[in-house]
Amino acid sequence: MAQFFEIHPEHPQPRLIRQAAEILRKGGLIAVPTDCAYSLVGHVGDAAVLDRIRRIRGVDERHHFTLMCRDLSEIATFARVDNAQYRLLKATTPGAYTFILEGTKELPRRVLHPKRKTIGLRVPDHLVLSALLAELGEPLLSSTLLLPDEELPPTDADEIRSRLERQLDLVIEAGPCGLETTTVVDLSGEEPELLRTGKGALAPLGL
Repeated sequence: MAQFFEIHPEHPQPRLIRQAAEILRKGGLIAVPTDCAYSLVGHVGDAAVLDRIRRIRGVDERHHFTLMCRDLSEIATFARVDNAQYRLLKATTPGAYTFILEGTKELPRRVLHPKRKTIGLRVPDHLVLSALLAELGEPLLSSTLLLPDEELPPTDADEIRSRLERQLDLVIEAGPCGLETTTVVDLSGEEPELLRTGKGALAPLGL
């Protein structure tokens, strides 16, 4: 049964952040609020976590997962970023954007798109997530908490716990969480390609 933490959105309690990080290190799967919708997050190197997210989401191996990173330099560790891409990332992070980039050898092959060897990357603008990422000292594997056959993600932590309590290890509540997903931009080709319009404004992308 999933645990339930109420974490202050502006002053995250260090004790609860440490406990959440320990759950992740032990292979746990957590529902967390972000600067957009709720997301499922887990340890990047844990194959079982990957399978659990796929079962909850109802997606296959072609689904693009996302790495939530602490900052821009961490993105550059796990993805190939040229100068033009770097300038675009610098202008839009942290924020409500996910960028599809070619992954580096630092990442397990199973988290990459099987044919394109790409992955989503983002730096969330959310104090609780930032505290959790800082405590972990590494990125989180993530996917929007969008359930099969539903158009919008759930926004209420109690509802998430009720519906998924046997499939999650922890649900974090940290104040209101929106419905909007990130704006997704594919940077793996010659020109940026808008894949999904979400919360992130298009103007900074030049699209």
